[in-house]
Amino acid sequence: MSPVLIVLIVVTYFSLLFLISYITGKDSNNESFFIGEKKSPWYLVAFGMIGASLSGVTFISVPGWVADSHFSYMAMVFGYLIGYLVIATVLMPMYYRLNLTSIYGYLDDRFGRYTYRTGAGFFILSRTIGAAFRLYLVAIVLQKFIFDAWNIPFWVTVMITIILIWLYTFRGGIKTIVWTDSLQTFLMLLSLGLSIWYIGSELGLSLGGVIDKVRGSDLSQIFFFENGYSDSKNFFKRFFGGALIALVMTGLDQDMMQKNLSCKTIGEAQKNMFWFSVVLVIANFVFMSLGLLLYHYIPFADRTDYLFPVAAMHYLPDGISVIFLIGLLAAAYSSADSALTSLTTSFCVDFLGFKEGETNQNTRIKVHLGFSVLLFAVLIVFNYIIDKAVISEIFTWATFTYGPLLGLYAFGMLTKRRYKDGWPVILICILAPLLCLFIRANSQAWFGYVFSFELLALNGLLTFLGLLLLSLFTKPSHVDLGA
Repeated sequence: MSPVLIVLIVVTYFSLLFLISYITGKDSNNESFFIGEKKSPWYLVAFGMIGASLSGVTFISVPGWVADSHFSYMAMVFGYLIGYLVIATVLMPMYYRLNLTSIYGYLDDRFGRYTYRTGAGFFILSRTIGAAFRLYLVAIVLQKFIFDAWNIPFWVTVMITIILIWLYTFRGGIKTIVWTDSLQTFLMLLSLGLSIWYIGSELGLSLGGVIDKVRGSDLSQIFFFENGYSDSKNFFKRFFGGALIALVMTGLDQDMMQKNLSCKTIGEAQKNMFWFSVVLVIANFVFMSLGLLLYHYIPFADRTDYLFPVAAMHYLPDGISVIFLIGLLAAAYSSADSALTSLTTSFCVDFLGFKEGETNQNTRIKVHLGFSVLLFAVLIVFNYIIDKAVISEIFTWATFTYGPLLGLYAFGMLTKRRYKDGWPVILICILAPLLCLFIRANSQAWFGYVFSFELLALNGLLTFLGLLLLSLFTKPSHVDLGA
């Protein structure tokens, strides 16, 4: 597929997104940008969240991860169901009861301003890194298959990518994203289905044959027990790690919860979460199956994140390559656009103190632009430091950056204790992940144990214990409204 055709596809695709943005962004204000005026249809939110959760990381990295980890990733996906159940039955009712625009407002009610902004700050750090990881995938694929041939530097690729996202989200925000994410999810799943159909046909397999191929392959092993808890692929480690990751990366994440808060009622938001959970498990299994088929279909890829792109661009016919490219763009931008919106929302509400009914649209647009520039800078840095499958990198970082959020919310919801809100909270939330980093680096030598994603639980526990000690030695100066 020629670079000119690829550019034509990209232009056509974004023209459609801009059209949706124009229609949904009419008469937009902060309320529509932040929470879609609480008029988002639950089924659109549920469908769009699938694409935002899967993202370009799942689209590329999950198929390529099969060779190293087999289907052990599915253990994490099964664990997601536990996390989503807690979100739907515990966290979401609380967010609706408090009528929150930013979910970190709970920390303000429960503890005070320092804790509140510490939680929001860790979200901004976490989501910036996560969004950069996801966008990085698209940038390296576009660079490898388009811009390298034209001698265009990587930073230009990144700049174009972010400018396009900013242009179709800066007016409508969540009101636009609910619709664009649904379109992008449909295109991503269409690409996935057609790719499996074609590769299966080339391997001489019917649908039943594809199922038998997946079931009979050594790569499809999900349950790993034989090496005990020292194995990073151990089923129980991944299962409980997945439950915690879902809890923090969805339930304690403004990006994912902002879509849920745009639903009309808590009942519709819960319905969205339950349906989204079921479909997400199925979609992840199909992506893993695609990776298995790809390893049988092509002999080599120079890195795992290039497995699917190499197959699509060099081994599949142009029709499937076009669908792949559209699916890749859809997967990547469905998470990146909402990330920029949620980062803007959190900063405006949590740090600038935007209140319901205020306009301040010019300030909001400037903040949105500022986060776009920040994302650009982080992506450039990533190009020099990332050398592993990106899906693994995202979850590794999540154990460090989301751990303090887990500890803050756990302490607030599982105890009725209070403490004097102030700078020690910030210190505790910084020291906990640093201590986890030190333990992770030495755990094999000390205990013969290799930490995986369960490090998130340790991080949250250390934060919890630090807050407990703080509550024992300080007197609260803030009235507890959330207990």
